[in-house]
Amino acid sequence: MKILVTGAAGFIGFHVARRLLERGDQVVGWDNINAYYDVNLKAARLKLLSGDAKFTFRKIELAQTESVAAAFEDAAPEQVVHMAAQAGVRYSLKNPHVYIDSNINGFLNILEACRYRQIRHLVYASSGSVYGMNKVAPFSIHHNVDHPISLYAATKKANELMAHSYSHLYGLPTTGLRLFTVYGPWGRPDMALFLFTRAILEGRPIQVFNYGKMQRDFTYIDDIVEGIIRVLDRPPQANAGWDQVNADPGTSSAPYRVYNIGNHKPEHLLRLIEILESRLGKQAKKELLPMQAGDMEITCADVADLARDTGFQPDTPIEAGIEKFVDWYREFYRV
Repeated sequence: MKILVTGAAGFIGFHVARRLLERGDQVVGWDNINAYYDVNLKAARLKLLSGDAKFTFRKIELAQTESVAAAFEDAAPEQVVHMAAQAGVRYSLKNPHVYIDSNINGFLNILEACRYRQIRHLVYASSGSVYGMNKVAPFSIHHNVDHPISLYAATKKANELMAHSYSHLYGLPTTGLRLFTVYGPWGRPDMALFLFTRAILEGRPIQVFNYGKMQRDFTYIDDIVEGIIRVLDRPPQANAGWDQVNADPGTSSAPYRVYNIGNHKPEHLLRLIEILESRLGKQAKKELLPMQAGDMEITCADVADLARDTGFQPDTPIEAGIEKFVDWYREFYRV
């Protein structure tokens, strides 16, 4: 299979591309390699991927309509895994326009390209942040998600709506994956585990928001990738029994699906810090701060639908995942 992976230089896109190459697929990687975080880390990821003859890479801005259309035609993929996006809840408070450029306009260009080439399946990254003000945990794909509390979350919810319209209008099979706090080797430097590790090793204080009273459904990267691959291999079918009167948000009369991929076991932030301290052999200096705008106090994924349809649910213990991350961090940064 020839598969386009957008965001191939990013954390999740890199791991997905590597897994696809390992199983024998031909992978076309796209990324704009922006400076949201260290481009050297992105370059190191791409260097690993480029060691496989089945991988080709193209630097591209997804918001540029004509460039995307031409590059898509040239790549001629059969399926698309769309991981490219401007990430980060807090950054969306400072630079909202880039989220519209990347997450809305860029996604529209991907949808249009998939429509005209009649792609077999478009799998794209949504986010657990779409649950916003929802207080019913665990979060289910059958819950209403109309109250996001950050622009980032709103763009991810918009992606799901845009995808549904294309599934309905053009029969394009689309699957949105609501990912929950992904961590692991080659992770993003703006995420808590990475930030905490760097600060602790350098003897600097770590910022702990909501005075540590936060819970997150930390999900190890290998579990995320396994879920993505299993979903990719199962293009959605129209749900003939879908009820327009009692509409189920997680499915549709169109070939459209949404799934949660999370560890379905929220962990207290202070517990994460304790495990990290133990693994690093060094105590953290904690700076306890109030809740930040756009943050959710707890996230917890209901993965029953994912388990039913794919036979898989994430299960990597946080202790094992943190150990693997720290081992990678020490080796990569020679600490």
